[in-house]
Amino acid sequence: MRFDSSTFGVVALAAYQPNWELFRTQLRTIQNQTHERFLCLISADGGFAEVRDFVAGEFGGDERFRVIGFEERLGFYGNFERVLQHAPAEAEWVALSDQDDSWYPSKLEILVPHLNDVSLVAAQARVVRLPGNVVVTPSTQRKNVALDALLAQNQVTGSLCLFRRELLDLALPFPRLNTISQVHDHWLAVCAKATGGALVVDDVVQDYVQHGGNVLGEVGGRKSIAKSFEHVTALSRKFQGSSSPLAMLRTANDLSFGWRRVMADTLRKRVAAGSPGLDGGVAAFETGHGWVSTSRALVSGLRSGDIALPCFVEFVAGVPVELFAKGRRK
Repeated sequence: MRFDSSTFGVVALAAYQPNWELFRTQLRTIQNQTHERFLCLISADGGFAEVRDFVAGEFGGDERFRVIGFEERLGFYGNFERVLQHAPAEAEWVALSDQDDSWYPSKLEILVPHLNDVSLVAAQARVVRLPGNVVVTPSTQRKNVALDALLAQNQVTGSLCLFRRELLDLALPFPRLNTISQVHDHWLAVCAKATGGALVVDDVVQDYVQHGGNVLGEVGGRKSIAKSFEHVTALSRKFQGSSSPLAMLRTANDLSFGWRRVMADTLRKRVAAGSPGLDGGVAAFETGHGWVSTSRALVSGLRSGDIALPCFVEFVAGVPVELFAKGRRK
């Protein structure tokens, strides 16, 4: 199988109450791709009729655009899982799309050929802020890292990645943890890294649009420690119902060790034993992990710049609950 301009794939777009102007812009940039052999499959997470009618009115003459819809609201994580479950069997590759960005015309043309060498490829974006398309940063500056560092801190933004369809055989169904830290792109990235390889390239292939309605924002650079504290406080109120010190420690554990443990344990179950790099990659975060391997992975990642300081601090904040949980499991 050769991945080139003739290879058919699917653009999987998760939609929820879109801003119609931004939605129109994004769909036009997908329609105008120089790589033309694709189906754009749009999953409406509630409000199916509105999304269907909008797409029919704007793109009714282009059979490459199809809307599926469900009134049951699953949230962005579940909605991406749902649209991927409906990817047609004949597709050889899958590209993820948000509902409010702006792809450059050659995005698919640039990324598809990389799948001859790896299971997943991700690129960079220029980050712009509305109103006015103010440039926040010219590149997201994602980087290639080892599996343990990738588990610790995600380097793959969903809307910037493209992967072989066969990766879904491993990735579906998505693992679950009731926190905002469960994200589809992080899971898909570690699945690829643990099997056929993941590659981050330097090409800037789209504008990542920041606005008030973003579920997860992309920023120029990493969060400051103060911003991380505010983030944990807000999530603690949402998921724990409190911002007490104990609730915040539990939230910090979910955001750090909890989500990584879910991914590592799922990889351990689904990936063939003895796969190159698997043991060393998941050892630091799987259930029963040893603190020597965990500390080595986190400190090494911090020193190399593969793990940012605020992310490292979230792990440190998650240690008390992790120690208590490990003690109870013994």
